[in-house]
Amino acid sequence: MPLRDGRLSHDLDPSDRAPQDACGVFGVWVPPEHAGRAEVGKLAYFGLYALQHRGQESAGISVSDGARIVVYKDMGLVPQVFDESVLSTLRGHLAVGHCRYSTTGSPTWENAQPTFRSTGTGGLALAHNGNLINTPELAARLAPGERASTAATSDTDVLTALLATREGGTMAAAREILPVTRGAFSLVFMDEGTLYAARDPEGIRPLVLGQWEDTGWVVASETAALDIVGARFVREIEPGELVAIDGDGVRAERFADARPKGCLFEYVYLARPDTTIAGRSVQATRVEVGRRLALEHPVEADMVIPTPESGTPAAIGYAEASGIPYGQGLVKNSYVGRTFIQPSQTIRQLGIRLKLNPLREAIEGKRLVVVDDSIVRGNTQRQVVALLREAGAAEVHVRISSPPVSWPCFYGIDFATRAELIAGRLDVAGIRDSINADSLGFISLDELIAASRIPKDRLCRACFDGEYPIPVEESARGKHLLEPSRP
Repeated sequence: MPLRDGRLSHDLDPSDRAPQDACGVFGVWVPPEHAGRAEVGKLAYFGLYALQHRGQESAGISVSDGARIVVYKDMGLVPQVFDESVLSTLRGHLAVGHCRYSTTGSPTWENAQPTFRSTGTGGLALAHNGNLINTPELAARLAPGERASTAATSDTDVLTALLATREGGTMAAAREILPVTRGAFSLVFMDEGTLYAARDPEGIRPLVLGQWEDTGWVVASETAALDIVGARFVREIEPGELVAIDGDGVRAERFADARPKGCLFEYVYLARPDTTIAGRSVQATRVEVGRRLALEHPVEADMVIPTPESGTPAAIGYAEASGIPYGQGLVKNSYVGRTFIQPSQTIRQLGIRLKLNPLREAIEGKRLVVVDDSIVRGNTQRQVVALLREAGAAEVHVRISSPPVSWPCFYGIDFATRAELIAGRLDVAGIRDSINADSLGFISLDELIAASRIPKDRLCRACFDGEYPIPVEESARGKHLLEPSRP
């Protein structure tokens, strides 16, 4: 499991793969006369570094000097793909960056982003966060030779090909294609002179606009990326909005009516705690969820501890509301992330111990409340409970700051299938027995929504309640990936 900015508990067990977001996207435009000072390639690099938690399989940056687009991308984390020598070659006045976790298309170099296609007048590079649900329908709009020109197999490649092969330029192509594109898409794309951004009508995945110094503009998946590069938050890109940024400034128009359904799981897990979504701090939301969790599922205990680091904000809130002291009971090795060394059976049996170790003196004989953000398959929680019991905990009460994840996501989060989700086949009592906890409590959906301060009808809650805001036919679910193109 990839390391996610040191925040995760789910990476403790590779067989209990955490929910993974499709990607992080970043774009920057500065006036050409400021290109030397701004170093847009490096701005994109630091923006992607801030968004690394959203995708760890590959990273890429495209830049333009006004005459041509150069794309550099490879498999790996942002600092593995780029170094000073590479970044020094990425010169220009606008750039698009991307870090990827694949939800459609296999994890190969060809599917790394930004994707690039030649146009009649130059080129187009595109970065996509989300997942399309009508990819075959979109692919059918391509002429036979337009699809077979690359080995890519992702929905993003189809979208890039469509935008590059329409007549009339990039803006005209976007006006034609975006209204018929279904699913979740937060896009940042570029031609030689203009930076573009677009967000699906439901606004499922986040996308924000910021100003860099006085004359530059930045688009990013999260406000935290704006902070890292010194940009000032201006506003969110609205659902159903297409934005173009060039020497004439920022121009915006609608390609569809807004039907806001922002992803509730961004607040639970996906976004950085130092990000703001819809005017609400993610950190503040998670702490508030912990407070509400304590009121919904109280228990007599001696100490509240998080499963580091994803459970920390909610554990703080739980301790505040319950009056039970907050403490550190588990220590995570921050330097253990992705590994390419296959463990022997003996080492594999050590399991979670490589990444997590209990503070025995702190927990021995204590009744513990262990707070985490979600349960996917249950393997990690099962091992955490066993670890704490072996270290002498008298009782282990598990509290989860999201409702049971019972349904898969088709909009850009790579959940397990419903059959693999433990909450898809067991009730709360069954999950409690499976992980061997003394008690188990999940925050209710209503209380989670209340903590977000966003109206229920403006949120996508499908992974919790099975109500999908963009209908996905049962027969089509899981079948919208593309097979590799054939000559």
